[in-house]
Amino acid sequence: MYSKAESKKLREDFWISFGKSFPRKWTLYDTKIKDFSFKFSFDTRKARVLLAIEDADAEIRQQYYYKILSLKAILQEEYLPEAVFCEYLTLENGKVISCVYVELLGVCIHNKATWQETMEFLYQKMSAFEDFWEVYKDIIQEES
Repeated sequence: MYSKAESKKLREDFWISFGKSFPRKWTLYDTKIKDFSFKFSFDTRKARVLLAIEDADAEIRQQYYYKILSLKAILQEEYLPEAVFCEYLTLENGKVISCVYVELLGVCIHNKATWQETMEFLYQKMSAFEDFWEVYKDIIQEES
């Protein structure tokens, strides 16, 4: 078991190492859509690349989710076969979001032996999300 400070240090070390091992400016850092973002996460059970639709207005969140859902076959057939679609996901803070994600199970941020596999997973999956976004962003961004 790690102390809170040790765990924080390991997390920092991982993300610094990831940035150095896979230097890249991610174009999906800013989608230009309010409350619509791509995120990396890595904890003690899994790594995840997530497209989060976080708008507090459920109707707007639903509109964006259904636009992504309409592209599900393309996303899964051409980019991310293992993509999981989730219309309602409650975060630890109680906030409800809609999302599409891919995850790698059986890895742990506290286990450096899983770091390389995780870094490669995050890099490959975010790259696939970016490729998808570049082709289909106009459909997703258009006004409903």
